[in-house]
Amino acid sequence: MENLKPSDLKSILHSKRANMYYLEYCRVMQKDGRVLYLTEAISNKSNQENQYFNIPIANTTVLLLGNGTSITQAAMRMLAQAGVLVGFSGGGGTPLYMANDVEQPIEWMTPQSEYRPTEYFQGWMKFWFDDEKRLNAAKRFQQARINYLNKVWSKDRDLKNEGFTVNDAGIETALARFNDRMLTANKSSDLLLTEAQLTKALYKFAANTTKTENFTRQHQSTDKANDFLNHGNYLAYGLAATTLWVLGIPHGFAVMHGKTRRGALVFDIADLIKDAIVLPWAFVCAKEKATEQEFRQQILQAFTDHKALDFMFDTVKSIALAQTPVGEPLGLQQVDNSGLKEGKKP
Repeated sequence: MENLKPSDLKSILHSKRANMYYLEYCRVMQKDGRVLYLTEAISNKSNQENQYFNIPIANTTVLLLGNGTSITQAAMRMLAQAGVLVGFSGGGGTPLYMANDVEQPIEWMTPQSEYRPTEYFQGWMKFWFDDEKRLNAAKRFQQARINYLNKVWSKDRDLKNEGFTVNDAGIETALARFNDRMLTANKSSDLLLTEAQLTKALYKFAANTTKTENFTRQHQSTDKANDFLNHGNYLAYGLAATTLWVLGIPHGFAVMHGKTRRGALVFDIADLIKDAIVLPWAFVCAKEKATEQEFRQQILQAFTDHKALDFMFDTVKSIALAQTPVGEPLGLQQVDNSGLKEGKKP
């Protein structure tokens, strides 16, 4: 098969791509102009057989390589040409070094490109050095986060059937209290405290709804709910890292999780979708004793169904280009499908 040109590999915009992959105990390679992963399977005759599986890189955002994986230089070159972010992780899609820093994201290997847009980075810098404007941006992230949770939990029939609804009195109270405290917060530490209180309320609601007894959020745990939360969060970090790379905004320019924390903007972006999608499905899948693969498939399907990546792009672009006062409509726009908006060459 003739090798594809880099321009051919970027025909699908990142905001419209559907695939994320987590691979373990396999070898990723380039073969006949495609990126494949090779596994060893035991046949009925007890002989080892090599099995090749294709990775549709033009429709992929993130590739996570877990335990027992290797990748060739040729495969990395093709992944870079297609704009796929690659991360090395421990088992289950979470970092090997979680014991050192439980919230540190995977070190993403980003494709090298000199043709990504600069307008969003320039827009980000116009407000980032101003404390008040940066706090305003953080509040807008929180507004968008709650709007998305309301939208997903109101629309998703499967979550409704599991008892996750914004019509619950406790959830309505928690969201209203969060909104009031968010609007009156005078510094990012106040906002972080308010966010922590909301997250605690959501954990309690999810545990009660799924009848999960004695739940305590732990980043190092052996219970399924915590394991699934960790796994789902890192998938969200992958989408967030992709969004920032495509728009050309460095990961260090956070608006909420701390100016001095490397990669903290990834957390800010991932928070947009974690409460709405990852949190409820982690508890539901734990209740149903799902496997890690089943949970991952459920999360990735939910990301697609609710256009999580589109939502991340829209929110970040809106905040980068227009500092709308908190409390007013965000005025989010559809992702532009032309030109340099998502990194095409001029």
